[in-house]
Amino acid sequence: MTKKDRYEFVFDYFQQHVPDAETELIFDSPYQLLVAVILSAQCTDKRVNLTTPAIFEKFPDVQSLSLSSPEELYPFIRSISYPNSKTKHLLGMARMIVEDFNSQVPMTVEELIRLPGVGRKTAHVITSVIDQQPNMAVDTHVFRVSKRIGLVSPKATTPLAVEKELVSHLDSRLVHKAHHWLILHGRDICVARIPKCRECPLQQACLYFQKYVTGPNADPRLYR
Repeated sequence: MTKKDRYEFVFDYFQQHVPDAETELIFDSPYQLLVAVILSAQCTDKRVNLTTPAIFEKFPDVQSLSLSSPEELYPFIRSISYPNSKTKHLLGMARMIVEDFNSQVPMTVEELIRLPGVGRKTAHVITSVIDQQPNMAVDTHVFRVSKRIGLVSPKATTPLAVEKELVSHLDSRLVHKAHHWLILHGRDICVARIPKCRECPLQQACLYFQKYVTGPNADPRLYR
């Protein structure tokens, strides 16, 4: 199977079986999504979704958050990983949006990455989810799944390299969904320690399956 065939097989499957893939973070506005994505770094979406309702009730918009203090915000996110850093980032983000962007969450990657706590991955999530821009956010799931299946070459050893290779092979109209497809597959099937290869619908296209399940290096744990 050529790489082109592999892409067609994988993403045809996702389009047919998971057509409405979207973020699992719960939000009602660009501001809420930005807060949730900043909090989600090194933390599960489930934990973030349990935490954000109280934050959004207390700070319903970017202006109210910008007027808060570390002492006031910290108790709301103390159960989240790295709460001290994220408290600082959220307050800095809110103040910069109020001061530099007229209280509106910017919608370009270049502007978003100026905000405290916002890197390339977060900026790509915001622009792809809110504006359906063809930006690929590469987290640990996307990195792992795309490498295992063989969507990217072994030489793609950084998130940026994986991002560029994925985008170069994908229809631009699918990029904003492809991120979610790969994440969901990584959470449900292609998990980190022992992937559930036996129940994976992408076996036919997957290089990892061919090497470690049916090949000479087969791992018996993958049959469980």
